[in-house]
Amino acid sequence: MARPGYGKRSVPDQGPRTARTFAHLPPREASVAAHIDRLPDGAAMDIKTLAKELAAYGQQAVASALKAISSAGHLRRVRERLDGDRTQWVQRTYFSRTPRSDAWWGQFLSGDSPTEADPAPPTPVHPPERTAAYTALAGLARTDHRMTLSAAECTALEPLAAEWLARGVPVPHLLHVLTDRLPDPVHAPGALARKRLTDKMPPEPEPVAAPLRIMECTGCGIPGRPEALPGGLCRTCRHDDGHPSPTAPIDADVRAHVAHLRVLARTSR
Repeated sequence: MARPGYGKRSVPDQGPRTARTFAHLPPREASVAAHIDRLPDGAAMDIKTLAKELAAYGQQAVASALKAISSAGHLRRVRERLDGDRTQWVQRTYFSRTPRSDAWWGQFLSGDSPTEADPAPPTPVHPPERTAAYTALAGLARTDHRMTLSAAECTALEPLAAEWLARGVPVPHLLHVLTDRLPDPVHAPGALARKRLTDKMPPEPEPVAAPLRIMECTGCGIPGRPEALPGGLCRTCRHDDGHPSPTAPIDADVRAHVAHLRVLARTSR
C-alpha cells in the first residue's frame, strides 16, 4: 500500500470485470491492467512497485505498458492538492476498468460529473506477435529473477537468441545457458546475456545430405528409375490388371502374323 492519501483511485460507474475486459489490449498491457484492476484503492502504483509485483516484466516494460494503458483510456495520473491544505500535494493514479475518452477524463478530473456519452476510444494498434526468441528472453525472469531483462534489451538480444534457435538449440537449453552459474549479484543482466549468447554460440549444424532414394514398384517391389515406373508400377504389373495394354497387340493377331511370316519364308525358298 502507498502512504495514506496516495496510490490508486478507482473511478465510478465502471463496467463489471469479465474475462474479456482487457482483451483489446496487447498481452503484456492486458496483464498489467488486470493486475492494477485487482489492486485495492490506495495501493502503490509506482513503476518500481509494479515491477516487483510482476516478475515477468522489468521497470522499463512496466513503464511502457502503463503508457499504452493510459492511451487506451484506462488510466490517468494526476497530482492533487489535499483538501484544506494549500501546500501539500499528492500523486494519485485514477484507474477505470472501462476505457474512457479524453473528454470523459477531462470532465471527471475537473470535478464535474461526466454526462455526455463516452465515445469508444480508438482501438490500439497491436504490436507484431512475439517470436520464440523474444518470448524466451522475456521469460528469463521466471527462471532466475536476477536475469530480468527490459523490453529494449529483449529486442536488442532477439537476433542472437534467434540464431541459437535456428542452429537447433531448444529453448530450455538456451534458458539454462543464460542462467547457469550466475554471479551474485548480477549488475547488468542485459550485458551478461549478450556476452553469453555471443561467446557460447553453438556451431552451425552440418548440412543434411539429401537422402538416397530408389523407387520400387508398388506391385512387386522391383527397383527402377521413376521414369521406368509410371504410376509407381513396372511394365509387368501395369499389364497384370486383367486388361491388355492399349499398345499391346492382341494374341490372335500375333499368331496370324507369325503364320504369315512362315508362309513367306517357305515360298521364298
